[in-house]
Amino acid sequence: MSLYWIAQAVGGLAFIVGITMFIKRDDRKFKLQLSLYSAIIGCHFFLMGANAAGASASAELNALRTLIATRTRSIMVMFVFIILTTALGLGEVKHWVELLPVTGTVASTWALFRTRGLTTRCIMWCSTAGWVTHNLWLGSIGGSLTEGSFLIVNGIAIIRFRRMQLRGIDPFKDETTAVSTR
Repeated sequence: MSLYWIAQAVGGLAFIVGITMFIKRDDRKFKLQLSLYSAIIGCHFFLMGANAAGASASAELNALRTLIATRTRSIMVMFVFIILTTALGLGEVKHWVELLPVTGTVASTWALFRTRGLTTRCIMWCSTAGWVTHNLWLGSIGGSLTEGSFLIVNGIAIIRFRRMQLRGIDPFKDETTAVSTR
């Protein structure tokens, strides 16, 4: 089996891990699954030779960023990850399309540290649009399927959660707290 097909298989695994991520209502579980997805897709991009995307979606950086975002909302910590993402990503850019994953990852980093619930998912949706464009340009089968699915699944979840909010239901309210206070 060639390295290309190994890379595509890793992308397929990322697809499987990532596809249910956006339907999670619990922000912590969402971020933990995003961390695992980031580790796998970062490996996929490095194997595909897409070093700018690999650096901005690297296993170490994004997985660590997302795990830390479950513990803190510190602006200083957020800026450390934004600076690292920008420095690592921009250092590898050879084509303008490679700016899209770097920009998307910076926006996602900001969202993970500074927003919650529906706002986080909306920013992630916009970031995903850039990733889809990049992955199609790269020829990444697993990456394109994954990010394309993210656009659809996250888009449907955003609509569903917004409709709940319009009916006066907080879709992001901690269910254990809601049950114990009744």
